[in-house]
Amino acid sequence: MNFLITGAAGFLGSALANRLVSEGHQVRGLDDLSSGDREALSPEVLFTRGDVSDRPKLWTLLQDVDCVYHLAARVLVPESVLYPREYNAVNVGGTVALMEAMRDVGVRRVVLVSSGAVYGRQESQPLREDMVPNPNSPYAVSKLAAEHYVRTIGNLWNIETVVLRVFNAYGPGQHLPPAHPPVIPNFLYQAVHGGTLVVHGDGSQTRDYVFVDDVVSAMVAAATAPEASGEIVNVGSGVETSVRQLAELVLEITGGRAEIVYNPRSGGGVPRMCADLTKAAQILNYQPRVPLAEGLKLTLARDPRFRPH
Repeated sequence: MNFLITGAAGFLGSALANRLVSEGHQVRGLDDLSSGDREALSPEVLFTRGDVSDRPKLWTLLQDVDCVYHLAARVLVPESVLYPREYNAVNVGGTVALMEAMRDVGVRRVVLVSSGAVYGRQESQPLREDMVPNPNSPYAVSKLAAEHYVRTIGNLWNIETVVLRVFNAYGPGQHLPPAHPPVIPNFLYQAVHGGTLVVHGDGSQTRDYVFVDDVVSAMVAAATAPEASGEIVNVGSGVETSVRQLAELVLEITGGRAEIVYNPRSGGGVPRMCADLTKAAQILNYQPRVPLAEGLKLTLARDPRFRPH
């Protein structure tokens, strides 16, 4: 099959692109490299640097494409609080531009990679796709708006749409920005290099951490699964882990002597998050295979940043 991946040089995009080319597919990748790394991509990926809102460029890249994976997005929640307009422009505007271009060219299926963040605070766990979203950040609002645009434009123009709500993905190659880094690569880096593991709040807040290889398997299945069209599907591990448990596990696995410090003045976000995977199993035949401890060990082994100097 022929694929276009937007955000192809990002953490999930590059892992997906490399898996697809290894399976013999033709993959075109688009990324503006604002946070992605071109070096993460296999040489077999046909890469173009550009903006996801550039419709003439999209028209060219979409020729003869069977399925589009839309991952191009700004993804830092704290940054979205400061710059909501930018998040709206990229995450919502970019999605609309892509859907218009797909309509113009006649591409039949799109897989939107959304986020478990759209659920926000809910009364019960695990989180099911039929729950009413309760986004609590501009980032989450932008992903929910993108979901609605994809499904609405898809319905109007007979484009098959699949929305994957990916929870806290982690693994080798994950972007580690100096400000607001994702918790797992940050904890691993600090533990290996003798730093401090800062836990916001009391550490009781839970998240669903899912290894990158499992996420990629779900994304690959979403391109062809016959019953997936028009559906929203959770992608996670189905396991709830507190941030405190995560910090302790990281220290145990790394043998690090790093100190865990709690910052009670800082909010830890929503109290609980765990994905219900019933629908993913039914529609995508999805079964997460990498437990958290194993995923952390694989990340340490595969990512040179986490080797002590």
